[in-house]
Amino acid sequence: MTNPHAPASTSSPEGPDGATGFALYGPRFQREPAELYRRIRQEHGPVAPVVLEGDAPAWLVLGYREVWHVTGNPQIFGRDSRRWHSWHRVPPDWSLRPYAEHQPCSFHVEGEEHRRRAGATGDALSAVDQFQLRADVERIADGLIDAFVARGEADLIAEYALRLPVLAIARLLGLPDSDAPALARDIAASADEGEEAVRAHQRVVARMQHLVTEKHELPGDDIPSRLLAHPAGLPQGEIPTDLFFILGAGQLTTADWLGNTLRLMLTDDRFALSLTGGRRSIGQALNEVLWEDTPTQNFVGRWATRDTELGGRRIREGDMVVLGLAAANTDPDVRPHTDAEALGNQAFMSFSHGEHGCPQAAREVAEVIAETGVEVLLDRLPDVALAVDADELVWRPSVWMRGLIALPVRFTPAPVRGGIG
Repeated sequence: MTNPHAPASTSSPEGPDGATGFALYGPRFQREPAELYRRIRQEHGPVAPVVLEGDAPAWLVLGYREVWHVTGNPQIFGRDSRRWHSWHRVPPDWSLRPYAEHQPCSFHVEGEEHRRRAGATGDALSAVDQFQLRADVERIADGLIDAFVARGEADLIAEYALRLPVLAIARLLGLPDSDAPALARDIAASADEGEEAVRAHQRVVARMQHLVTEKHELPGDDIPSRLLAHPAGLPQGEIPTDLFFILGAGQLTTADWLGNTLRLMLTDDRFALSLTGGRRSIGQALNEVLWEDTPTQNFVGRWATRDTELGGRRIREGDMVVLGLAAANTDPDVRPHTDAEALGNQAFMSFSHGEHGCPQAAREVAEVIAETGVEVLLDRLPDVALAVDADELVWRPSVWMRGLIALPVRFTPAPVRGGIG
């Protein structure tokens, strides 16, 4: 295992521009990534040469202002990865290929084509009835809690946080609940390291292709049907990839947002009183998690459209740029200095920024699911408490996502309510 306390520059094959690159993968990100980013920033500045899994060279942007600049200037830092000069250096089963390789969807295209596709996706998500969504999430949450409420103990990650978002999003897509477990497993695997990530991605896209065919033949009140009928005229064969990113991004980030918020409220004395109606609200906990333990830690990526300068570094045409969203949130030059300043401050980079940032409608869906999930759980299990010491909780060893492996709790057994899981 890599020593997380070793100097940041000691683990490094060749990065971009021949620079010594910090290895941006492995278990060192498991416990205290914020401290690791602080040391990388201290040694390299706001833009650091890194090497991704598979020895892929890239620049990691850690500075808040620099991330803002990259995401706000798509004409210099584009989303089309076909301009990357190092594709020959990664294998066919490279784990980041599903997210980095160019595909005909709103996630990867640029300019007017991006605005057309993103507009259709935004319209499909904006049509979601927020009140109906909240009611559905409440019923799903009650059903999940019913499965363990009589035991007096549970793992809130495996039995709740990982299952609630995918069940809610599956219904928005017009999928049966029976599809949710396999989709949740494959979506999680698609964001991990290793060749299984590629196979998991392929399985999810195949299911989305089948779903689009079904909705073409029998439309419903769901996101795929709205995309098929949208005036933008998206090709039917390209919609499954957009659905993969809607489902994947929604599931991964919302599950970790929910799980990380539950962890905060169960381990931090400032939020402990909230379990019995104290001062700190669920909304404040959700907001703090986006600053401290944001689900999306790093994001691939952008590719330089021409030679340019960023954070004192020379970025060459075709270089890959990784958005260090978590690092930007802890940038001391912009970070709120006091707890009072942080409360309600939503200047975090957790949803990225600019025209390729997370759509507002998608953020609203995620917030409804996460907030309702916490509310229902605390209502049903008012004396819920950790079943282990807080320092025994283990984070997944991922450089991309921030979430717990498990969150074991205990509580007073209670009766089943008969929700819909």
